[in-house]
Amino acid sequence: MTIKRFQVGPRMSQGVVAQGMLHIAGQVADNRKGSIEEQTREVLAKIEALLREAGTDKSRLVTVNVFLPNIADFDAMNSVYDAWIDPANPAARACVEARLADPDLRVEMTASALV
Repeated sequence: MTIKRFQVGPRMSQGVVAQGMLHIAGQVADNRKGSIEEQTREVLAKIEALLREAGTDKSRLVTVNVFLPNIADFDAMNSVYDAWIDPANPAARACVEARLADPDLRVEMTASALV
């Protein structure tokens, strides 16, 4: 079995392909001062870039997990997510309220997709 890693760092890879599936690590915004909408757009752009790098796209997403430190941001996050996701091929998704590593982060997402 071949494993391919993308954007490898000292602690983790941002994406790993194994057995035809891309697993994307938790993605957060670099602009930690942005609104929930801005941070969500940035996170989704990072996910889309990793999908592209692995040779796939958002129509092949299988799962997306969303972590919000403030569940009151759910509707605002969804307004961006709904405009981004392929409506003909939406992934299975979960959204939970969870404390994130930095108090300025408004959203974190993980994803998996077929390659």
